[in-house]
Amino acid sequence: MSTGSGRQIAGWSAGIFLALSACTPVPDIKPQPRPTSQVQPTVMAPPQRSEISFALEKYYARMQADLLSNDLLRTDLGGPDTPFNARQLAANFEAIALNDEYTSLNGQYVAQMTPSNLHRWQVPVRIGLEFGPTVPENVRATDRATVAGLVSRLATASGHSVAMTSARANFHVLVLNEDERRQIGPRLSQMIPGIGQDAIRSVVNMPRSSYCLVLASDPANDGAYRSAVAIIRAEHPDLLRKSCFHEEIAQGLGLANDSPYARPSIFNDDEEFALLTRHDELLLRILYDPRLAPGMRPETARPIATRIAYELMGEDI
Repeated sequence: MSTGSGRQIAGWSAGIFLALSACTPVPDIKPQPRPTSQVQPTVMAPPQRSEISFALEKYYARMQADLLSNDLLRTDLGGPDTPFNARQLAANFEAIALNDEYTSLNGQYVAQMTPSNLHRWQVPVRIGLEFGPTVPENVRATDRATVAGLVSRLATASGHSVAMTSARANFHVLVLNEDERRQIGPRLSQMIPGIGQDAIRSVVNMPRSSYCLVLASDPANDGAYRSAVAIIRAEHPDLLRKSCFHEEIAQGLGLANDSPYARPSIFNDDEEFALLTRHDELLLRILYDPRLAPGMRPETARPIATRIAYELMGEDI
């Protein structure tokens, strides 16, 4: 994803020592009750947020209000005011699924669209939703409902196995505040084995202008994703965070780029649409059609995807 929205960035082991005190026989003494004053319950301090996190919360609330006041962040599927035909659908698929939005340059990810082979998941996608300790329970419940509904739509649209799980996730969705995200580097290395330091820095140093991001891993370099991590800012207000869930999880399935010509679509930096549209569901249908395969070069995938787009739209080529 891009500035102002989200983005996709497609040893030594310590020993454990157990120390036991030597036991010396002692006389049989009747145990005495412990004085009440010595028994003090352990009280854990509640997790705290920094002033930076609270300032970001206010910033994103203003940002959402500004977007809504300009009739952006639409939540419909697209209507009579946003028509598209098979030719446009095929062109948008090429732009979004057969290009990457970011590339690694001098140790950091920069916005630079480059052609890419087709990427998608071959194994079932199991999405694990996790929260930083400062995220309130009522917000967690809302987010769980949002992701559950989205996952159902993604599975139906793609025809691929996509489901939520509480164990053995391969697509991790992390809702973190500013301070929690800056400490997530070691955990990222566990979730995506072999992740490079430039990718970790892209998460830890994510600028305020990026609402959210997703990293997807193709370890065999064969076009098949095997793990992914999406980062959602906990400071977001309701609609912006819901928009981030929709865009980053969908991008993590293989729709890696954005296009200014895609409409109605969340894969467009104009922020007109907040949630997955009918157009976007058709992009997923094309991506996971069995006639396409991970690793296909753009020149091979393009005519096949075009044929599928015309079939889905009921038009003749």
